[in-house]
Amino acid sequence: MQSAILKELNDEQKKAATHVDGPMLILAGAGSGKTKTITTRLAYLISEVGIPPSSTLTLTFTNKAANEMRQRALSMIDNKNSQTPPLLCTFHKFGLLFLKFYISKLNRKNNFLIIDTDDKKKIIKSFESDIATSILASEISKFKNSLISADEALENANLFSDDLKKEASGYYKKVANVYKKYEDTLRSDNLVDFDDLLVLPYQILSQNPDLCDDISNRYQYIMVDEYQDTNDLQFKLLSKLCKNHNNLCVVGDDDQSIYGWRGARVENILNFKDQFENVKIIRLEKNYRSSQHILNAANNLIDYNRNRLGKKLTSTKEKGSEIEIYQSDDENYEANKIAKKITKLISNGVDPKEIAVLYRVNALSRALEDGLTKARIPYKMVGGMKFYERAEIKDAISYIRLILNNNDDFSLRRIINRPKRGLGKVSLAKIEKIAFDNKLSLFNAIATLDPSDVSKKSFTELGKFVENITNLNKMESLYDLINELESNFGLKEYYKELSDGGDRVANIDEFYAMLKDEIINNANFDLEEFLNELSLTSEQDALSDEAISIMSVHASKGLEFEYLFVIGLEEGFFPLISDGNDIEEERRLGYVAITRAKKELVLSHSNSRFYRGRRERLDKSRFLSEAGLCEGSLKLEKTADFKKGDLVKHKLFGIGRVTSVTKVKKDSKLKINFGGIFREIMSNFVEKVA
Repeated sequence: MQSAILKELNDEQKKAATHVDGPMLILAGAGSGKTKTITTRLAYLISEVGIPPSSTLTLTFTNKAANEMRQRALSMIDNKNSQTPPLLCTFHKFGLLFLKFYISKLNRKNNFLIIDTDDKKKIIKSFESDIATSILASEISKFKNSLISADEALENANLFSDDLKKEASGYYKKVANVYKKYEDTLRSDNLVDFDDLLVLPYQILSQNPDLCDDISNRYQYIMVDEYQDTNDLQFKLLSKLCKNHNNLCVVGDDDQSIYGWRGARVENILNFKDQFENVKIIRLEKNYRSSQHILNAANNLIDYNRNRLGKKLTSTKEKGSEIEIYQSDDENYEANKIAKKITKLISNGVDPKEIAVLYRVNALSRALEDGLTKARIPYKMVGGMKFYERAEIKDAISYIRLILNNNDDFSLRRIINRPKRGLGKVSLAKIEKIAFDNKLSLFNAIATLDPSDVSKKSFTELGKFVENITNLNKMESLYDLINELESNFGLKEYYKELSDGGDRVANIDEFYAMLKDEIINNANFDLEEFLNELSLTSEQDALSDEAISIMSVHASKGLEFEYLFVIGLEEGFFPLISDGNDIEEERRLGYVAITRAKKELVLSHSNSRFYRGRRERLDKSRFLSEAGLCEGSLKLEKTADFKKGDLVKHKLFGIGRVTSVTKVKKDSKLKINFGGIFREIMSNFVEKVA
């Protein structure tokens, strides 16, 4: 007789839920009922098999996922047979619980305090390095997750650099010194940061084999959700927890591994079958979310990836509407076209909450936001910040406001130390007192400073600051004023050094480009009035509850919408092409974007975009042809093999002929003749031309 808790599962889900002993990989496609399957398996092990709840451990990545899974599982478990609930939590929560019991093994007390990111940055900032605090925080985190101690970082500082400029400046030596001071502070004050919640348990288990045996014997059945998002440290920790058994069930989707940039290793899920013996692999391919037309596009696109385990999603719904492709002349036409379609959907009774717009590059939200605002469509930014509310944009606006009005104390306070001018709280307080005593604005107070009022460096920097503001204020051409902002103040240079500097610089460029576009195309453009409108719009946005969602593709993972728009499907934007980008991860991002749609999907591309200060002509994304939605200018083959003589296409260098092939791990390095210029390019940055 079939267990009641299994009755709502399909055949593959049942196989996964009823598997008891041995390693298992559940390849769960988008919308395939992953959470239902693993919570049912947990309930089955406890209620039907008789596994003690205390012998199970289920690990997730977010508290929200853990809470949802816990509620689902407990609702299926016969409470009479379970005195204690199963442990179902995030990796970091497990680390915290572990340390409360065993941190004494490191000669530390268990009344430690956990510090958050802000606390971490405050400690690092106190060491007064010339490297930005956020960069130091990021570098220290990388060291910790690579299990490199502060002493090892100091000893091997000269080995880490792959950048001659950084090597010459002693960059990693400086980072390692701050890392050492930071670790000493944590230890002396009995503090633990977020990374320590994984690093310290791993150290304890490595240094104490008997304890490792005990813990492994305690948790006989381990499940891990979103396994494609695990990093190297999490894999190593799991290996310790499974030391004495192989009852590890991992659930994930290699086709949705999109966090390589923050340390996730898709190899963990790809290699799982080789890391354990007799692995059972179950593919959940029935999709309960999207129409078949949408899934066909997703299946076609992801099939171009080489490094995947392979599966094909099939819809349990009807074929649905055909996917629409929007082509626009530029980003403004694109935004207006989408706003018009959304207005029609809402007027036809569609709930705004069921509508979303996605983009790969954050800077693309600016034109979209403007288009939605003009069409009076309320929107909310999910997992991010609205364009004009971003710190770097507020800084640029504050500089412009101060140039237009030297008496704007509010704007001056915001940007007086961005970039840094060596002005501390004491110096600023002194300036404010001078302003108050003499009834001056802060700007005019700075202009009257004596060298003795502030440090020598600050006096020089503030002098330049006043001179630049004054000179720009005298400029008659608004266009020239915008052009001169960067050379005078170096705002982009300041933000470039931060860990997310590329995005921030792109946003500033987008803002400057938009202003210049307005100045050129609107003879009556009033900059001050425009800035005031931005503030007014921002205030009014908060008044509406019914809003569509806009977000990056990364922020959309785990969400779903009846009506979905994806903008910016052009080469260079989606896929984003740069030295550090992996085309396969870009394709997985495309797959994630498409599979967020349930009913209708619109994919949009523009012939040109104003980006980074100039308008560029663009080619439509290869993803559109790979998804089988339109003809590409070239027929691109799916094969992973390249040989001498192959004709290939590169985004920047065009068509070339392969002259030699060298294997690099699972990939290939190609030497290519581009019209007489020979270049070495990794194979995943080119496509073969048939």
